Amino acid sequence: MKILVTGAAGFIGFHLSKRLLAESHQVIGLDNLNEYYDVCLKEERIKILEKHPNFTFYKTDLGNLESLKQLFADHSIRIVFNLAAQAGVRYSLKNPHAYVLSNLLGFLNVLEACRDYSVEHLIYASSSSVYGSNTKIPFSPKDSVDHPVSMYAATKKSNELMAHTYSHLYNIPTTGLRFFTVYGPWGRPDMAYYSFTKNIFEEKTIKVFNQGDMSRDFTFIDDIVEGMIRLIDHPPKSNNYWDRNNPDPSSSYAPYQIYNIGNNNPVNLMKFIQILEKLIGKKAKVEFSPMEPGDVKVTYADISSLQKDIGFSPSTPLEIGLGQFIEWYKEYHLKE
Repeated sequence: MKILVTGAAGFIGFHLSKRLLAESHQVIGLDNLNEYYDVCLKEERIKILEKHPNFTFYKTDLGNLESLKQLFADHSIRIVFNLAAQAGVRYSLKNPHAYVLSNLLGFLNVLEACRDYSVEHLIYASSSSVYGSNTKIPFSPKDSVDHPVSMYAATKKSNELMAHTYSHLYNIPTTGLRFFTVYGPWGRPDMAYYSFTKNIFEEKTIKVFNQGDMSRDFTFIDDIVEGMIRLIDHPPKSNNYWDRNNPDPSSSYAPYQIYNIGNNNPVNLMKFIQILEKLIGKKAKVEFSPMEPGDVKVTYADISSLQKDIGFSPSTPLEIGLGQFIEWYKEYHLKE
């Protein structure tokens, strides 16, 4: 089938596109190749995808509705994975307008295109950051998420609300995925695991926030992609048991669903650094700092609904996944 992947030059979009192509789907990739992080890395990912005859790439922005609708008109797109977004919690404190343009206006345009061209299933990226000030763990998609602590989180929560509106009004099946700290080869340089690895190799100081008292639900990219692939043929349907007097935020009377997609196994940041040190063979130079605004102490995914509905079961131990990332890092950055 023809599948649109927005953000195809991004970390998750690249790996998802590779897997879809390997399974003989036709993939339409879209990305604006913005400069939030190294454009060369994004271009290298696209070069790999373009080696496959079933991949077509468009360099355009989701903010350009005319261009987006023309793309839908030119291709009989059945499934949409919307992974394009302005990423990064800390950057959203510095440049909030970028998040409104990309994550709100861009997503609205995707919804409008899905409406006009009768897309069978829209699967889109939300984020664990929507849990904001919540302290009950593990985080459940059935929990209220009305207290975001960053503009990035606020835009992702807004995406979920916008998707529900279109599911209600136009019967578009929409599935939102709250990603939890995805890592792996070809990853994002702004993520801690990537910058920590770089600084340890270069014997530079790594900055560890909240004095190291933080935990993250690190999830390997291959596990994430497996879950996404399984969702293609499971578009949400109306929940006939949905109670308007006691509404479940994760489902609806409309064809709408929210899932956590994570490892269900948070790891303390200092333990994580110790694993990196062992795999790299060098000690980290650590500088402890207070918690930054917009950050959270713990992320921990309750994935029971995803396990129940599609049998999602992340299987990659952190040591194995980080080992694969470090081998890629050495080949990509440290080759002679």
